[in-house]
Amino acid sequence: MRDGWRKLSFKDLKGWKNDDHIAALSCFRMSAKAFAERSFVSRIAVNPSEQLREIASRALQLDIASISRDDARTFFETHFDPYTYRQKKGFVTAYFEPEVEASREETEEFPYPLYRRPHDLVKLDPDNKPENLDPSLEWAMKNGDDYREFFDRGQIDSGALQERGLELFWLRSVVEGFYIHIQGSARLLFRDGTSARVSYAGKTGHPYTSIGKLLVKREIMPLENANMVNIRAWLEEDLERGKKLLHENRSFIFFTELEGHDPDFGPIAAAGVQLTAGRSLAVDKSVHAYGTPVWLSTDEALPGQSQVYQRLMIAQDTGSAIVGEQRGDIFIGSGKEAGVLAGSVRHDTDFMVLNPKSV
Repeated sequence: MRDGWRKLSFKDLKGWKNDDHIAALSCFRMSAKAFAERSFVSRIAVNPSEQLREIASRALQLDIASISRDDARTFFETHFDPYTYRQKKGFVTAYFEPEVEASREETEEFPYPLYRRPHDLVKLDPDNKPENLDPSLEWAMKNGDDYREFFDRGQIDSGALQERGLELFWLRSVVEGFYIHIQGSARLLFRDGTSARVSYAGKTGHPYTSIGKLLVKREIMPLENANMVNIRAWLEEDLERGKKLLHENRSFIFFTELEGHDPDFGPIAAAGVQLTAGRSLAVDKSVHAYGTPVWLSTDEALPGQSQVYQRLMIAQDTGSAIVGEQRGDIFIGSGKEAGVLAGSVRHDTDFMVLNPKSV
């Protein structure tokens, strides 16, 4: 482990024995299958990848249908040790997969596009970035051997990508599109009864700016009210005013249509696996490897629940705002109810990382 991490006992994890470890193991096996299909892991920091892969391989050998909760808990206790970081509290928010009505064609009712990734938008090599660009940029526009900053949200909303044939689907509202950008995925429902799923395919590379933090900083909205429901209502109350604020978040997301996904699970995450509601966790990918088990125990109950959230999660996703050793984002699920819950989650938590033992 890196400096600052301290080894614990599973007895130190509040509520550990009460969790449904079969559900956690099933989610872990989603990552294990991805490991088996390809040698893919994020940047390694907390967890040695070869050890994690070997444990994942053992998880796939289990008959998940016949094991008990105690068996599943023993699997994690046998193969991992829990660690905490500098005896500090972590912090979790939550995200969801929106379900929105959409159109396959532009109409008066559906005038706002979701865009597919442009062919000239490329991800930069972090070790060999062009000297003429801001070092913080992760993506850029490439024309031959020339690189330059890509269009930002304001420029794209003003028509910078028109007549390039990049429109994937059409939405009712620019605000609706913005929240799909934040979540990185969506399930789109069409009038003919069909549906489609879209997922993250790239971004302009500009830094992410939280419009909620801007509203609080400018004393437009108190911190305790700055949740997704209230922020969205403020944006839609005056669309011109709302668009002006949205453009201060220069980051813009591009999408691809997913095919062959399991409708019982969520969208495909950054780790290349479909998300599991209530078990998949977005983490800082520069700190934690995908597939890492993480124990959460919140100080307060989540909205609509009577007990604190004590659950074994699996790191399977990441996000621009998810930064730090003990920062997590819980995937809640799909649809409007999940969205209302997700927008209200801002909780301090115990954040214990399960580090692989030598195998």
